[in-house]
Amino acid sequence: MKHFYRRTCSAAMACAFASTGAWAELTAQDVWADWEAYMGGMGYDLTGSETTSGNVTTITDMSMSMDLPEGEGAIMLAIPEMTLTENGDGTVSIGFPEEFPMTFEVTPTDDAPVRGEFVYTQQQMDMVVSGSPDDMTYDYSAQTIGFDLVSLEAEGEEMPEGTLTLGFDLAGVTGTSNMKIGDARDITQSMAADTLTYDVAFDDPESDEGIVMNGEMTGLGFTGDGTIPKDFNAGDYQSMVDAGFAYSGGFTYATGQTKASGNPDEQPFSFESNSEGGDFQVAMNGDHIVYDITQKAPQMTIVSSEMPFPIEIAMAVAGMKFDIPVQAKDEAQPFAFAVNLTDFTMSDILWSMFDPAGALPRDPATVKLDATGMAKVLVNFLDPEVASTLEATDAAPGELQSLKINELLVSMVGARLSGTGDFEFDNSDLETYDGMPAPSGEANLQLVGANALIDKLIGMGLMAEQDAMGARMMMGMLAVPGDAPDTLNSKIEVTKDGQILANGQRIK
Repeated sequence: MKHFYRRTCSAAMACAFASTGAWAELTAQDVWADWEAYMGGMGYDLTGSETTSGNVTTITDMSMSMDLPEGEGAIMLAIPEMTLTENGDGTVSIGFPEEFPMTFEVTPTDDAPVRGEFVYTQQQMDMVVSGSPDDMTYDYSAQTIGFDLVSLEAEGEEMPEGTLTLGFDLAGVTGTSNMKIGDARDITQSMAADTLTYDVAFDDPESDEGIVMNGEMTGLGFTGDGTIPKDFNAGDYQSMVDAGFAYSGGFTYATGQTKASGNPDEQPFSFESNSEGGDFQVAMNGDHIVYDITQKAPQMTIVSSEMPFPIEIAMAVAGMKFDIPVQAKDEAQPFAFAVNLTDFTMSDILWSMFDPAGALPRDPATVKLDATGMAKVLVNFLDPEVASTLEATDAAPGELQSLKINELLVSMVGARLSGTGDFEFDNSDLETYDGMPAPSGEANLQLVGANALIDKLIGMGLMAEQDAMGARMMMGMLAVPGDAPDTLNSKIEVTKDGQILANGQRIK
């Protein structure tokens, strides 16, 4: 199914492009011909019956189909009708019925087809194309846009009505998109929506098990730009970037909330979460893939029959970022990874499970890691054929050459570990460290509050005196006292000849 969703989203985005301004004559035929060229360049076969009456061209029985990579089958999406109306001022309006079915079919070569039907609904949609045949601008707006799954057939059987519910609704939608068409398509897009609501439910017809999930996001915004080559396979990322594909964009929202409940394995549960917004940034090109996700003030509550009380957790910020080189090159390429969990808190009733007396400080906890480095990519591992070979041979797709820890912070229960590090790796030496490239470099660490924490753990009965003595001896070997009370500093060095030093003293 993942291939189906990826390709269907590509087709749906193509049906939603829009923007501003009119400075040349456009005809309905110009717009339809460009749709055919655009979807054809992405690997889709776009067909439809075309009739013209006056200034209105109607496309009926429109179908978009594509063969899946590696002979996995094919996918088809059908839309019954679309109109292209020439407005007499050089612009063309695109129209869809207020409600119509959209059918899809995925036909794997080694499994039964998956077929289904969505009902598309819209209110007061306005979509206008302006510009010239090689520089089209779309503007669109709608009071509401909705998609609801009404039927699904899998493994040769149609699911009973009510088994699966899947619905999405956008309200207060406005957007613009510009396409400059030359040797490739340069696309600039923006979109905003007041709300996005969604409902997902599954009711097992053969048992009492099921799950219901619904949610809402407000203040949505999207911006993006990219280069789309004329001919490439949207199902094969390597062929896309080889042809010149590049994209960067961002999605933001002001608030979000989700509720879910269910009864899997006859064990009821409920889940509720909300946040004060967030953003999701992505960039893809021939060299790198970048994802950067941040959520502001997320809060979660989980109630389960397996737990005697609710689980409540919250954070000020939750985020993750990674930047991965994906193209094989002779030289090393930069990479990055970061995680940020700031001011994590949980309910007192959860604390009381292991600290009923309140001996441990319950200040918000924080975990941060920011790392960058250089790596050599040996093969184009996103190429399906190369990925299959790697999976079969268990070969490494690349070599780690350097790693820099720009920030490490772990702060919780009254203790705080922070540090930085900078290491290089010798990929010609895989013996010194049992198959791992031999590192050389240093890390500088500081630990605050460790002895006080150990004393509290002893008092709570969570650590034995003998274990505490061993921990303190280890800290004494690896660290030296700092200027402030209960502070330990440590400089760990790894030399190119395999020695390990702690504060200048050799420990290996």
